[in-house]
Amino acid sequence: MYRSNGNYEAFAKPVKPEGVDNKSAYIIGSGLAGLAAATFLVRDGQMKGNKIHILEELGLAGGSMDGIWNEQKGYIIRGGREMEPHFETLWDLFRSIPSLENPDVSILDEFYWLNKKDPSFSKGRVIQDRGVELPTEGKLTLSQASVQEILDLCLTPEEDLNDKKINEVFSKEFFDSNFWLYWSTMFAFEPWASEMEMRRYLMRFVHHIDSLSNLSSLRFTKYNQYESLIKPIETFLKNKGVDFQYNTEVKNVKVDTSNNSKVATDIEMISEGEEKTIDLTDQDLVFVTNGSITESTTYGDNNTPAPVEHELGDSWTLWENLAKQDPAFGHPDKFCKNIPEENWVISATITFKDDRVVPYIQKISKKDPHSGSIVTSGPVSIKDSNWLYGYSISRQPHFKAQKPNELIVWVYGLFSDQPGNYIKKKITECTGIELCEEYLYHIGVPEDQIKDIAESANTIPAHMPYITSYFMPRSVGDRPKVVPEGSKNLAFIGNFSETDRDTVFTTEYSVRTGMEAVYTLLNVDRGVPEVFDSSFDVRVLMDALYYLNDKKKITDIKLPFGERMVAKKGLEKIKGTYVEQLLKNAKLL
Repeated sequence: MYRSNGNYEAFAKPVKPEGVDNKSAYIIGSGLAGLAAATFLVRDGQMKGNKIHILEELGLAGGSMDGIWNEQKGYIIRGGREMEPHFETLWDLFRSIPSLENPDVSILDEFYWLNKKDPSFSKGRVIQDRGVELPTEGKLTLSQASVQEILDLCLTPEEDLNDKKINEVFSKEFFDSNFWLYWSTMFAFEPWASEMEMRRYLMRFVHHIDSLSNLSSLRFTKYNQYESLIKPIETFLKNKGVDFQYNTEVKNVKVDTSNNSKVATDIEMISEGEEKTIDLTDQDLVFVTNGSITESTTYGDNNTPAPVEHELGDSWTLWENLAKQDPAFGHPDKFCKNIPEENWVISATITFKDDRVVPYIQKISKKDPHSGSIVTSGPVSIKDSNWLYGYSISRQPHFKAQKPNELIVWVYGLFSDQPGNYIKKKITECTGIELCEEYLYHIGVPEDQIKDIAESANTIPAHMPYITSYFMPRSVGDRPKVVPEGSKNLAFIGNFSETDRDTVFTTEYSVRTGMEAVYTLLNVDRGVPEVFDSSFDVRVLMDALYYLNDKKKITDIKLPFGERMVAKKGLEKIKGTYVEQLLKNAKLL
C-alpha cells in the first residue's frame, strides 16, 4: 500500500489484483469502515460480491452513523457527522455510490450540488443568558502565550506526547479563550482528552482556523446520515451480491502468531442464537472493527432517564480477546475503562410537534427551521450552561418520513458531573422531558411555558458510555495498526485502528482505514489518497497565524523581543519579493 495525491491516480482504475478470484473476505461490523472496505474490495479489488461476508451484531447496518424511526420511541439520532471538502477517501468512496433518489448520479454529486446551493454558515454559534447571542466578532481571544502553546505543541513529535492530557500542556487562559469554546464544542474535546489527538487535530484542520466561529467549512447531508449515506452504500453492496449477516455476534478471531507472522484461522460467533465457527485459510481476509463509541447505548423516553448500567459489549470483548493473543493488536483497556466522570455520555433527540419553539430558534439562527435550508450549520453552544449544553438542527425534514409539523432537534452536554441550570440534576439523571426543559430554558422560552412545550414534545435520551473513548489519553501502540506487521490476512478498521496523521471521530478516518486495509491485503496497485497537506502549506500556515492572533498584522503580533527584531529586519529584506506577496495575501502585511 502506498499513498498519493493529485488527479493522476485519483481517477485511475487499478488492474485486477493477482489471485483475487481465489480469495474471500469476512468483515466484522457494518459501520462505515466495514461498508467502505466491502466497496473497495468490489470496486478496486474486483472481488466478486458473493465472496464478501459482512457480520453485524445489530439488526441493521450503519454502526454509529444512525438515524432511525422506532415505533415504540420515535425518531432517534445519537449524533451527526460534520464533513469537509478535504475528506479525500470519503469522496473517493461516494463518487462510486449511486443516489437512491436519482440512480444516474452519485452520492458525491448529490451532496456537492446540495451544499453549493445551501452552504453552511452559522449566524448564532454561541449563546448565553437564555438565548442571547455572544458577540464574539469571530475573535478567538487567544493570548500570545496561548498561541505559543499551540505552536509548541505542533512542533512536538507525537512520540513525546504519550499518555499526556490537554490540560497538562495548556494553561488556564487557553481554556478561557473563545478558541477552546469553539474547538471543544465542535469536536467534542474535553480538557482531560489526549494531547496526542489534539495535536493531530490542530495539524489536520489548520486550514479551518478561520471558520471556527461560523462553521462555513462544514458540509452536511440532506437527511440523517443513515438515510443519506448508509442506505445507498448498503443497497449498492447488496446489488453486487455481498452477503449481510445481521444479529451475528463475533466473540473471537483466533490468530496463529507463530513464525513471525499473523494468520487468522477461525472466527467464533453466535448467529441468530446459534454458536458457529468459521474455519479460515490465509486466502480468507478478515477485517475487524475493534471497539465502538456507540456500543452498549441505552435509551430513555419522556418520563424515564436512559439507564447508565451497561455491559461491556461485543465489539470491546472481541478486541480484548484479540489483544490477549498479541501485543500488536493494541490495548483496548486504555479506551473503554477509567473514563472520567465529567465526559460527554448523553445526547437526546427532541421531536417538537407544533411551532411554539420556532420563534426562539429563529431568533438565534436567523433562519426559519421549516425552510428546508440547513438551520444551525453545526452546533450552537451554550456558554453559561453547567452541562456545556449544545444543540444542532439539520435540514428539515431530517427523516424522509417526517411530518410537516414535526421539527427535530439534537441536544448534547459535554459535562456529566454537574447539575443543570434549570433542572437541578446531572444530565445522566434526567428524563426526556427534563432534557427538553433545560434546552427550552437556555434558548429563552418563558418559564411559564417550558413545561407544557416539553411535555407535548417527544424527547429520547441516549446514554453512550464510550462516546468519547476515541479521545482517551493514549500512547503509540495502544491502537493496532490497520495491518499489523507480519499479518497475512488480518486487518483492523475503524477509528480504534491506527493510520498516520489522520484524525479519529471522523467519517474520513473510517473510510481511510477500510481503504488502506483492502489495498494492503490485496496489494491493489493504486495510491490511497494522502491526508490533505494543509500543515505543509506555508499559505495555510500564514492564514492560521493571522486568525489565531485575531487578525493582527505581523508587526503587531507580540513575539519575544529577539524574534521581533529578526522579523523587523526580515521585513526590510523581503520587500518586493514573493515572500512579501505571500504575507500580504494572508493579510499579515
